[in-house]
Amino acid sequence: MSYAKFKKLHQQQILILGNVWDAHSAKIAQDTGFSALGTSSHAIANLLGYNDGEQIPVEELLYMVERIVKSVKIPVSVDFESGYTDKPSELAILVKRLTDIGVVGINLEDGKVGKGGRKLGKAALLVDKIQAIKAETKNIFINARTDTFTTQHATPVEESIARIAQYENAGADGIFVPLVESKKDIQRLVAASNLPLNVFLTPKLPKLQELETLGVKRLSHGAKIYEWLVTKNTKVFQDFLQKPSLPK
Repeated sequence: MSYAKFKKLHQQQILILGNVWDAHSAKIAQDTGFSALGTSSHAIANLLGYNDGEQIPVEELLYMVERIVKSVKIPVSVDFESGYTDKPSELAILVKRLTDIGVVGINLEDGKVGKGGRKLGKAALLVDKIQAIKAETKNIFINARTDTFTTQHATPVEESIARIAQYENAGADGIFVPLVESKKDIQRLVAASNLPLNVFLTPKLPKLQELETLGVKRLSHGAKIYEWLVTKNTKVFQDFLQKPSLPK
């Protein structure tokens, strides 16, 4: 599917992404009926033995992404964290490689994971990255993620709105604000921009119908299903070690 068609999916009813981590999970999600997929950087990194936060070598990530894209016929957007480089020109080249593989979108964030946890970066850097990518290739849906809520900013809504305006002006196609949960906050974010808003599934998030009424256009779940499966896998192994038998 082309960038234009993927973009159009954000202009209709809420787009529910299936977040996947390998070719097998991508095929399952496609066969289940999802109209588009998003990769989980966390899940892919863990799958290959790395911690989240750009610890996976970018070449290994690109290999996994290519296997995912080639295994399905529906559009794939890639969680590209903060771009695996702080040099916009280098990032633009990496994203061009993604489009050559067949990727139609990316998540690109203004936060970064370090020794002290996730930190909110400068909005100007993400602006430069968005502009560099769009100068290299316009056929990529940039979902600009702001980590105002994930880093517990003192005024997350106000800071989000300020950053959203900059990212929209830079050429972003969508806005992602993970961990925003209240209806009031979501309403303010939707009203602040013409770009489609992506929210992250949490136990406190309003129900799907309410999100559609509020104007949310995209819903993702990140590594949540992967983490649930890992927990189940751990329990199966523990049970097998105690009493070897096939799970029912």
